[in-house]
Amino acid sequence: MLALDNLSKSFWLQGARKTVIDRLTLALPQGRSLALLGRNGAGKSTLLKLIAGTMRPDSGRVISDGTISWPVGFGGSFHPELTGAQNVRFVARIYGVDTDELVAFVEDFADIGKHFHEMVRTYSSGMRSRLAFGTSMGIHFDTYLVDEVTAVGDQQFRRKSRAVFSERMKSSSAIVVSHNMPEIRDFCDEGMVLEDGKITYFPDLEEAIAYHQALLGGP
Repeated sequence: MLALDNLSKSFWLQGARKTVIDRLTLALPQGRSLALLGRNGAGKSTLLKLIAGTMRPDSGRVISDGTISWPVGFGGSFHPELTGAQNVRFVARIYGVDTDELVAFVEDFADIGKHFHEMVRTYSSGMRSRLAFGTSMGIHFDTYLVDEVTAVGDQQFRRKSRAVFSERMKSSSAIVVSHNMPEIRDFCDEGMVLEDGKITYFPDLEEAIAYHQALLGGP
């Protein structure tokens, strides 16, 4: 089970408080891949961080009886003075998975060559995302949080990303943020749209996409 209970989050911007998540209460379906749509600045990445527990809400709570990944694509949690391999080993110890198996999986999947054994502070944003996606996909979570990561890299890497993601979805759920509608259609079963701090949920993915595009004022 994954549910939001009266969840709120706001920030101070230019001397005023802006509410981006406004008293959300929602039970999310299990065993489904949900698109999280919304205009730029709507608070999609903020919501993922709240669900992951990497950001504290102003009020309310996230309720879950399963494991939740960090927001895949967000490489900020890696220690910049450690190598990619050392970061992966640290994550493996935290989540109690086999260290050598996870390191081998991520090294092969991320495909960043010698950089895997260099400090993360030297990485490009794309390399950080590859490392983050590979590390997350190497661990079984009940719910994966994905933030634009499959757009990273060349066509071969994107194909590999889609393949491993599809395999994980056979036994897990996901919340996916992407501005790429073909990608959303490839990965997601249902959708929800975040607007003015509120979520509208659609069991029909095409209805979610249509509503989102109508809010943007375009096809």
